[in-house]
Amino acid sequence: MALYHEPELTQPVELCDQHGNLNPDAIGWSRQPLHLCNLQGHWPRKKRWNYWAIVSSTHLFSVTLSNIDYLGLPFIYLLDFETKTFVEKTLLKPFGSGCHLPPEASGDVFFEDSAMSIAMVNTNDGTQLTISCPDFNGKPLQAEFLVKKPAGHETLNVVIPWSHKRFQFTSKQNTLPTEGTLTWGEQKFQFGLEDTFACLDLGRGIWPFSSFWNWSSFSTRRPDGKLVGINLGAGWTDGTGMNENALCVDGKLTKISEDINFIYDKDNFMAPWRLKTTGTDRVDLEFEPFFERVAKTDALVLGSEVHQMIGTFKGKLIPDSGEELEIENAIGWAEDHQARW
Repeated sequence: MALYHEPELTQPVELCDQHGNLNPDAIGWSRQPLHLCNLQGHWPRKKRWNYWAIVSSTHLFSVTLSNIDYLGLPFIYLLDFETKTFVEKTLLKPFGSGCHLPPEASGDVFFEDSAMSIAMVNTNDGTQLTISCPDFNGKPLQAEFLVKKPAGHETLNVVIPWSHKRFQFTSKQNTLPTEGTLTWGEQKFQFGLEDTFACLDLGRGIWPFSSFWNWSSFSTRRPDGKLVGINLGAGWTDGTGMNENALCVDGKLTKISEDINFIYDKDNFMAPWRLKTTGTDRVDLEFEPFFERVAKTDALVLGSEVHQMIGTFKGKLIPDSGEELEIENAIGWAEDHQARW
């Protein structure tokens, strides 16, 4: 399928009906989070997460709180682009103990444990991220970020309907200027508004046991000052009539109602990737990885393998304005993820 119709929603709506199944009126996409994700029942298929990635010109820091019904997965990771130093830490919490992930996309998120604490709190100024980890590869880590959301900034919010009992709401929010500090042992890293952007991947849904997806995102400021971001996906949305593909230019969203081809070598993820729209030339990007993050989990029924490639994008995008935007050296990621969960 190349081009298709995706309904745009403009009013608040509940994701689920009284039985915990998909509310048909919830199917569509919106420019602001409008869905109340009132998940219930369907144990152990409920999945909830808030994933933040903070990207500067020199570092990527990520924090996630995830609850997949029978297991909570708080995790953080840090990558230094120059030295390629990479450290990651994940906790496994049976039955999601201590993981607070509310049904509203604007709700506050908390996790508190002696090994790691996470807070994602919405304020009048934006979202405050506070992370503490006493032992992050042998050294304490403390991070404080303020993710700003400019007035009128649009985001991608979409419901993917596999069936009336299997569905997902996702909110993808990028090009969000961010500032803060990260202290790791004796090292202190400053993140400034001029070159640091945050991306949120928020998910609430009822998933099948086996899933595969590609996901790609970047946020960049062009030499002319335009702030440009992408959110592109494939695999998990196939055949549903909905997707998670969109551009964001100076805070205005362009929904891409066609599929994206992710062209890459599964035997060599570090080789260049190509991302292109299947029906038009609205997205045509080349992605050159400079780091491969491999995360594998095998915990009884849970199995996950992700190859998240960090690198730079170049190419062209065409938003709703019709203006062709050249992209050069935009730092972001593209991933290949297989999950049994």
